[in-house]
Amino acid sequence: MAMTKSQRRISYAAFRYLVLTFWLLVVAFPIFWMVSTSFKPDREWFAWPPVYISENATLQNYLAVWGDVTTHSVDEQTGEIKTYAQSLQRPWQALGNSALISVIATTLSVLFGSVLAYGVSRYQILSEGRMFQLLMLRMVPPIVLVAPISIWYSALGLLDTILGLVMLYFLTTLPYAVWMSKSFIDEVPREMEQAAEILGASRWRTIWEVVLPLVRSGLVATFLFILILTWSEYLLALLLSKAQIVTLPVELSKYQGSTEGRVYGRQAALSVGITLPLIVVGMIIRKHLARGFSFGMVRR
Repeated sequence: MAMTKSQRRISYAAFRYLVLTFWLLVVAFPIFWMVSTSFKPDREWFAWPPVYISENATLQNYLAVWGDVTTHSVDEQTGEIKTYAQSLQRPWQALGNSALISVIATTLSVLFGSVLAYGVSRYQILSEGRMFQLLMLRMVPPIVLVAPISIWYSALGLLDTILGLVMLYFLTTLPYAVWMSKSFIDEVPREMEQAAEILGASRWRTIWEVVLPLVRSGLVATFLFILILTWSEYLLALLLSKAQIVTLPVELSKYQGSTEGRVYGRQAALSVGITLPLIVVGMIIRKHLARGFSFGMVRR
């Protein structure tokens, strides 16, 4: 018996939602496992069958990573109880470094990128070929750039400094900022700017009062995208910093080394701390993100 058009539509919708639900579970499971592991005691990190939700949930992993934890031991000869401060590094300094570097580099990238994007969109200061060449610069593997940049930074005294990482992140994310900002500016009708100029508005006033309010949500979306890139960058931060400047991804790698071993619970607790700020920022600017990621409501 052939299905009617209405039945086919319902079947297609059910199949689509089934596929999307399955994909959501696949994507969400690593996040669930990270949060679950962060509350597990040591003996459950390697348990088989795996423990999905611990019945002995503990905050010990968070205290070991983010707080002051002390351990006690008994001297075998004297029987004296000795107290030691735990040697695992706390990531508060790394958190401050990541926040400072990411915010400054992202702000500069979006600011300069949007200015360049406006020039490309309205005055064609770069051809399409030059725009693609600009984007191709971002496609170069970072490991290729490390050796020459290390030599240059060493000569300028920028190794292991916040300024050095800010400059590098700004330059490596600028192509994304230009391309994304241009796509939003292209959606703004030129006739609106021409009307403002006819009424006597200067070029800068037209940009500030006409163009910027329309592309603001797009720039917020661009800001969050680039912030995620700089916040989670690992390779350049690892190779261009030594001891003074440590970011959160580099700090995270220290919990899986030959000294500490694989302390999965502490890694998970630190990973939650790395992820949480991005979630909070996304929730704060979610209204702009919803419009920015679906930009196109402004039509000619």
